[in-house]
Amino acid sequence: MSLSNSSRPLRGYLAEFDAPEKVVDAIHRVREEGYEKYDTFSPYPCEEMADAMDVHRSWLPFIVLGGGITGALTGWALQFLTSTQVYPMNIGGRPYNSWPAFIVVIFECTILFAAFSAVLGMFALNRLPQPHHPLFGIESFKRASQDRYFLYVESTDPRFDIHSTRAFMESLDSSEVTAVED
Repeated sequence: MSLSNSSRPLRGYLAEFDAPEKVVDAIHRVREEGYEKYDTFSPYPCEEMADAMDVHRSWLPFIVLGGGITGALTGWALQFLTSTQVYPMNIGGRPYNSWPAFIVVIFECTILFAAFSAVLGMFALNRLPQPHHPLFGIESFKRASQDRYFLYVESTDPRFDIHSTRAFMESLDSSEVTAVED
């Protein structure tokens, strides 16, 4: 177990596990202790880990819906204002506000705005870009994409205490607990 002897601010503790079942048990214990700001890392998606963390639903579908509605209204307004106010032309006796002719532009603007809002919403909700995180500096964390599983408790958690949290993390049947510093 590595201890922190540096004067840099502590960002949290990282516990390393060699099996996904151990991480799931550790997540249950972390939740029982009252920790709220924690995350897990694994080399592949583990449904059991997501269920144990009780991952809530995302706001992304609502952001995409808002972007799509905005796109549809923008496409309609573009066509309506162009056809009735800016450049009205009476061709074949049709009315200026001929909404069936607007459907293609409205559809394309809906798709365009929804796609852009999906990408930008994903970046915002994931707090990206984040080119560096202190976890990337931990040597053992490089195995998170190979064969190890990690549980990270942030120091911004209201329940976090330097000594008691470390002792708790060491009691989780982990192979190593590392202090994550800035």
